[in-house]
Amino acid sequence: MSTENNGQPFFDDPNAALREIAQNPAAYAHYLADFNRVVLDMQAKLEILQRETRVHCRGTRVEGDKMGQAFLRSFPVEKSLNDILKNLKSISSGLEKSAHKRHAHDERVKEVRKNRKEKAQLKARKNNPPLQAAPENTGQQGAQSPNMGYGGPTSIYNLDRRESA
Repeated sequence: MSTENNGQPFFDDPNAALREIAQNPAAYAHYLADFNRVVLDMQAKLEILQRETRVHCRGTRVEGDKMGQAFLRSFPVEKSLNDILKNLKSISSGLEKSAHKRHAHDERVKEVRKNRKEKAQLKARKNNPPLQAAPENTGQQGAQSPNMGYGGPTSIYNLDRRESA
């Protein structure tokens, strides 16, 4: 782990720190937030540079210029800075999206674990249902009480005793 005369690095794996960051969503978001701050700072400075370049390039006139020729000469420079700023804005939004998606991925993994555990429990219950006591039969099947109503067993031989609707 130390540097000897043979030129070995301090760490066996130079990507170990990034591997740790990739495994923790909070550290991932913090790391990308640092990059986002740098990108936003670059963007702010380039916006100032864009404004000053526009003023200088459009103000540079050559003897014999017609109206709008200075603007046409400055257009390629302004366009290149505009493209850079547009790309920096997309990088900034991409960094933010990536941090949110990393957090969402972690939440989704937790949900999948929970859902699989619940499904396993339901499957176990389905395959091994709990034993239930059989309901007690208070009356004898052969004898009928005087007021059976619609809930009691009937046969075609005692239909005349039932009330009609």
